[in-house]
Amino acid sequence: MSRLGLGAVLLAGGLSACSPTRLLQPGQRLLSRVKIEGTDQADAERLQALVQQKPNSTFPLPKVAIYQLGRSFYNRERIQQKLDEDRTKYDQLIKAAATDSAEAGKLLTKRERHTRRHQLALDKGNAIMRLGEAPVIYDSSLTATSVKQLGIFLKSKGFFRSAVAVTDTVPTERFAPFRIFALKSPFHADSQRVTVTYRIQEGPAFHYSQLDYDIADTAIARRVLASQPESQLRVGQQYDEEVIGSERNRIETLLKNQGYFDFREQYITLEADTSFAPTSVRLRTIISKPARGEQHRLYTIRGVNFITDAGLVRFGLQRDTLVRDSVNYLAYKHRFSTRALDRKLLVRPGQPYSLAKTQQTQRQLSSLDMFRFSTLTYRRVRGSEAPADSAKGLLDATVNASPAKKFQETTEFGGTYVAEKVGPFGNVRLKVRNVFGGAEVLEFGVRAGFEGQYNLTGLTQGGVESKNLRSQLTTQLGANVNLVLPRFLVPWQGGRYFARYNPRTRFNTAYTYVKRPEYTRTNLEGTLDYLWQPSTYAQVVLTPVDVSVIRTASIDPAFRDTLEQLRINQGSPLYRSFDNLFIPSFNATYLYNSNNFTQTLNAQYLRLFVEFGGLTRGLYQKEPLTSYRDDLRSNRLKVYDFGKITVDYRRYYKLTPSTYFVYRLSGGVATALSSTKLTTVNKDGSEAVTETLYLIPYDKSLFAGGSTSVRAWKPRRLGPGSYATTRIPRNSTTPVRDYNTEQPGEVLLEGNVEYRFPIYSFIKGALFTDFGNLWTLRNDPRPGAEFKLNQFYRQFAVGSGIGFRFDFDFLILRLDVATKVYDPSAIGSNWVIRKFSLREDQSAFNLGIGYPF
Repeated sequence: MSRLGLGAVLLAGGLSACSPTRLLQPGQRLLSRVKIEGTDQADAERLQALVQQKPNSTFPLPKVAIYQLGRSFYNRERIQQKLDEDRTKYDQLIKAAATDSAEAGKLLTKRERHTRRHQLALDKGNAIMRLGEAPVIYDSSLTATSVKQLGIFLKSKGFFRSAVAVTDTVPTERFAPFRIFALKSPFHADSQRVTVTYRIQEGPAFHYSQLDYDIADTAIARRVLASQPESQLRVGQQYDEEVIGSERNRIETLLKNQGYFDFREQYITLEADTSFAPTSVRLRTIISKPARGEQHRLYTIRGVNFITDAGLVRFGLQRDTLVRDSVNYLAYKHRFSTRALDRKLLVRPGQPYSLAKTQQTQRQLSSLDMFRFSTLTYRRVRGSEAPADSAKGLLDATVNASPAKKFQETTEFGGTYVAEKVGPFGNVRLKVRNVFGGAEVLEFGVRAGFEGQYNLTGLTQGGVESKNLRSQLTTQLGANVNLVLPRFLVPWQGGRYFARYNPRTRFNTAYTYVKRPEYTRTNLEGTLDYLWQPSTYAQVVLTPVDVSVIRTASIDPAFRDTLEQLRINQGSPLYRSFDNLFIPSFNATYLYNSNNFTQTLNAQYLRLFVEFGGLTRGLYQKEPLTSYRDDLRSNRLKVYDFGKITVDYRRYYKLTPSTYFVYRLSGGVATALSSTKLTTVNKDGSEAVTETLYLIPYDKSLFAGGSTSVRAWKPRRLGPGSYATTRIPRNSTTPVRDYNTEQPGEVLLEGNVEYRFPIYSFIKGALFTDFGNLWTLRNDPRPGAEFKLNQFYRQFAVGSGIGFRFDFDFLILRLDVATKVYDPSAIGSNWVIRKFSLREDQSAFNLGIGYPF
């Protein structure tokens, strides 16, 4: 302990002696701190972002210290010498290989790679220096620029009488606790550091007292005045140039959607008069005429041409033209149904020009997944073709669409490391576009893989489990067929009313085969889905038909006994997952997501899911049902009725351009709608037991834990409530915790809080805390498993950890390391963080693709 203490003192003393001020040249000072004072109403965060110089960051790592570490063995002269040597070397090799163009090309590539690496080291330092940050040298000219920027921003927000003053304090008072170990005072004044303080005097905020309009074009005036209820400006609001800019954009979009193809935002001017009354603004919206002094021109679509093979050239041949609903479809060979394309085309001859319909048509064509690109352009009709009335104009619209490949094959190979086993897997997908000529998409998928799993029965002897569970590879095979139609498949004509919502019909069939040492299980599922988008960020999926057939072909006797013991001793419903089930249901999903793939927006996410199944089982299933314990093949398919509702809400706050605060709240209920009488018998017919149970299909249960849930627990292993599942090791009568048995539940509540920040280049970091649990609804023999209003809030499990995200733009790889903080089912103290370790019963490592939420 004395050596450890001495080492800590020496390390701390070394840190106190290691200062970035050692890197300063004479006359230079280090920017230590930036403060903004006096902001009562203005946005302090926005003001902070306008400051031109910011001190070095220290979270999560002291980046100046990292830079200083790299600089300690940085030799600029040696790098320059190496750069010159490489250039000379490769120039000679290229000259010698001048007659061999292939070899010369390879040498050019190598020279470029080597020189680029050395030049990067010369410009920005070595790799360690680039991981850190160079000291921020104080620049008074940038401070003066910051003062101007802050003043401009304040006036743009209505603080017309504001003022900004600045002081740069030298020396700077600092608190350095490590100086204590060097026998120095922790408080000291550093003459080589500068603290910059911006003092804001906001003054009164100006508000709109009157909103006037000055519009020379009477037709434009009628449209703009009629849209006043949608205006972003209101009497009494604070003056804000950002909102004024948004209002200009709104008026431009409004007029472009009503036929004014030529209208631009430059025609709109907003004048502010602050002399009318104290702290008030009279705002006048002026819309001028075109420069030539005429009225703004309304445009109508004269004709629409749709070229479905743009980019293809057939010398000496003319494209053939088919006409549908006054639209010309041109192609050398017509491969796409004009009816299917016509449903996606919202721009029609005879209609006024509309920016909204133009953009929506482009989105609709893109969503077809039929074309590599599609553009919609307009040509003004001029000269003798133009109408005599100068107030009216004509446009010819042309859609240029270049077809994508008819066949697209995707192959993936990889591996997993689970339960101490390496498991290879492979996926092959084939997409066939326009399979029937109506812009349909047909997909085939085949997957096969092996994955390590613990044998839940262990090495059994006399029905008692061994202490250590065996790790074995399982076989997983699957296939699916997916057909997507670009319309609603309904017995009546939908017309073009639904076209704006991008309607689709999807048929899907999937088969899964799982073979483990304990059992062999299959699942055949078929669905019919209707999908549409009521808005840009929202999607609705209605599934009127969802049918599954689940069969257990075989089960190991030892595993069957284990399931029976769990059912008898602990009331676990796990054994029900191995019955033969027929699951008919219908469901609906509403999804709202205003974020992007990389989750870099200030956004929201909401997913609502409702499902009901087995409602008509009384028409074709008589009770009591029979379950043969020893002969699964003899079991007839069983139907359970159930209802399920889940909600998932996420909120993304963008704190700075590269840091985010994210939280997620999720919950759900899954329950049987009526009771089921079930008789369980042995193969010989003995020991028949009839029970009245509330059963739901195991696959429809709720689960907690895993990489997108409470990450400190294994997938589907958290809960129920405060009940601790146990098992009895071999040669022992004392039960121990069982962390490998899945825990289905009927009530789920969970949440996540995460702070995301950059680390270096494409590497991002996260600090997170997860909480949640699941419970059963009805009386349960397991103490603490039932959901009760007076105690559920004390049964939340809590886990925390750190995450790393490797953002390659097209792919995001994720590693999360989480540890249990509070375990409501722990034996002894629930605060298990006191026994922190990286063992699998305390911590979990989660690998994944994309963000967890």
